Amino acid sequence: MKITRLSLWHVPLTSHTPYYMADGKTCDTVETVVIAVATDAGIIGWGEVCPIPHYLPAYARGVAPALTELAPVILGHDPVGTGAVMAGADAWLPGHVYAKSALDIALWDITGQVAGLPLFALFGGRRAETLPLYHSITCTAPQEMARIARDAQARGITQFQVKLGASGDWQTDTERLIRVREAVGPGPLVYGDWNCGATSLEATRVGRAVAGADVMLEQPCATITDCARVRAATGLPMKMDEAVHDTATLLEAHGRGCMDAVAIKLSKFGGLSAARAARDLCLHTGAKMCIEDTWGSDITTAALLHLGAATAPAALMNVCDLSGYVTPRLCADGPVRTGGRISPPDGPGLGVSPDPDHLGPPDMVLE
Repeated sequence: MKITRLSLWHVPLTSHTPYYMADGKTCDTVETVVIAVATDAGIIGWGEVCPIPHYLPAYARGVAPALTELAPVILGHDPVGTGAVMAGADAWLPGHVYAKSALDIALWDITGQVAGLPLFALFGGRRAETLPLYHSITCTAPQEMARIARDAQARGITQFQVKLGASGDWQTDTERLIRVREAVGPGPLVYGDWNCGATSLEATRVGRAVAGADVMLEQPCATITDCARVRAATGLPMKMDEAVHDTATLLEAHGRGCMDAVAIKLSKFGGLSAARAARDLCLHTGAKMCIEDTWGSDITTAALLHLGAATAPAALMNVCDLSGYVTPRLCADGPVRTGGRISPPDGPGLGVSPDPDHLGPPDMVLE
């Protein structure tokens, strides 16, 4: 089997509610990139990557030129197994892991279709029928965030990510965390996420002010060193995200004692293959995992759910139904949340197919 064509689309995704984060970062309308890898056997694999602007070293309009550069090591090559093509891509164009993430997902989709198996079967087998979700709460007025939390809890959610830092003062962030904690009551997991937008001083002041409220902190500062300082100063558990993106940074965060939990985002690591390796390392270190992606719709949601379903339930903190936060839904057969949980598709490969009406003509075709 050989790859004969690669097609690419840029699709705007609009959030049901604008998501405000620290440092002016916003998820309102964000462009996702969808790719289709076609083969001479008539099998098509789908991939997706959706970088948030000003968030990580990635941008949506960088995917097309990266894949154009990679065309000589993609077209005409055997897609099954993913390893050979991705190794060639890394040798030909070092870095640019976000662009390679969509390609890696598409190659896994083809591999699963050829095998006649859903991807979770290829990643070690299904470990759970349904997976726990968290709900991300936009950084707005504390009382409004508490209302959002109550509404999500009424729909079965038991884990709540509280966005912090948009107003620029630590006192309001403290109130946000306390109000959400009070709104959902004891038991549910509540964690405050600065997306790297706080100094260690600000985050420490918040952490000490909420020390009795049973909360976790997420990536307050841009560096692992500063996050470790906050973890030590507050005694609160911490989830790492943006600063952890490969084996070296996973091991550093673990060694510094600030990785009680970690976000394994597909495009941050470079696709399903690299995220699977990160998952396996975290099984060894003992960090709880949130398996997700930066943003996106049904294709990347399906991909991350397959990896989540093949992960030991005791090690999986939660997953994210990214497609549930945005419109349009790209796949009519995409997974949906039910009672605070979600399941991966059962079909071969990813088990989802985009609606051509949502995609329209491709913006790029490589043959």
